[in-house]
Amino acid sequence: MSGRAVHGAIPLLVILIGVLGLHFTASRAQAACGSVTCFVVIGSQQQVPQAGLLTTNTIYNYTPMRLLSGTSGVIPAILQDQHLMILDHHQEIRTINNTLTFDLNYGLTDRLGVQVTIPYVWRVHRHIDGLGEDGPNGEGEETNFITNGIGDMTITTKYNVLPTLRSMVVMGFGVQLPTGSTQRTDSAGEVTESPLQLGRGQVGLIGSMYQTYELIAHRVNQFSFVSYRHNFRNNDGYQFGDEYNLNIGANLVTVPWLVLTGQFNYRYLVHDNISASLSRSATPADAPDFPGEPIVIDPTITDRQVPNSGSTYFAFSPGLQVSLDALFDSPLTKMTSLYFYSQIPIARDSNGNLAQGTSFVFGITKSFQVYKPES
Repeated sequence: MSGRAVHGAIPLLVILIGVLGLHFTASRAQAACGSVTCFVVIGSQQQVPQAGLLTTNTIYNYTPMRLLSGTSGVIPAILQDQHLMILDHHQEIRTINNTLTFDLNYGLTDRLGVQVTIPYVWRVHRHIDGLGEDGPNGEGEETNFITNGIGDMTITTKYNVLPTLRSMVVMGFGVQLPTGSTQRTDSAGEVTESPLQLGRGQVGLIGSMYQTYELIAHRVNQFSFVSYRHNFRNNDGYQFGDEYNLNIGANLVTVPWLVLTGQFNYRYLVHDNISASLSRSATPADAPDFPGEPIVIDPTITDRQVPNSGSTYFAFSPGLQVSLDALFDSPLTKMTSLYFYSQIPIARDSNGNLAQGTSFVFGITKSFQVYKPES
């Protein structure tokens, strides 16, 4: 590798660490309504395959979300179908997010590739609904639902701007399509809030950069990945906040069939926004109208920041990859690997809402030579 590429990798890491520190010193962020998923960098997803090579990834992602000690979980209700936000109306209990992702990564040339990502989501959620409104003492009623189906698909074009024997820098631009449902209902038959739906209901744009460099040839390599996503407002008047991801890690080849990996993952989610009027739940101070209907604060439908949305999350993710074709010489195991990651939270800012716990990722990657370009 040229000296220019080596020196180029070092400033990138410095920038990542600097941005990470900047966000940790920012003002207090707030957590999403239990709908986020674990995120790790998988090299076979981010790279550009050789021309004519199709790389597939099948990834299972398990992300539990629970209340942290000393937090109440009391958040507003977001009734996007009524364009209404009711403060202090819900009390979150738990969410379990399961995502099975099928990823197709194809090399159009040795430097240009296209990627299609299709998620299948299965979500279990529980909360207490109608605080100050339902129940004999305004304690609300427990509501739950299990929902599953196809989420929002993403199509990404990637270009390797620095292809050398020991390094690569891949720039990506993706479009997230609104293929996931936005009309799923809970156990009471009510349309669930936008953050808990299978899809976002509107197109999203994603920019990314993946960088890797072999520190010790065929033995140790470092990598970094940054991405930014912007979603537009959907037809229900809901707009998901922008998302920033910063990741740094390294891989160690121990024996030809076993790679150990470790990475630090940071995610910052900006507050969501909704076009809605504003109310609040009734309190004992509103007696004799307690329990009772929510109290109107502002009937005007206007753009409002969703106070329970947005989050800051920093984690360490150790993992391993097993190359099956290095263990077993057969057509079935050719260009096939298994991998596992555990994402362990280091710092979380959930603002009294559900926080992402220790998460797990299991996956299998397999490549197929669709055609061999003429030399």
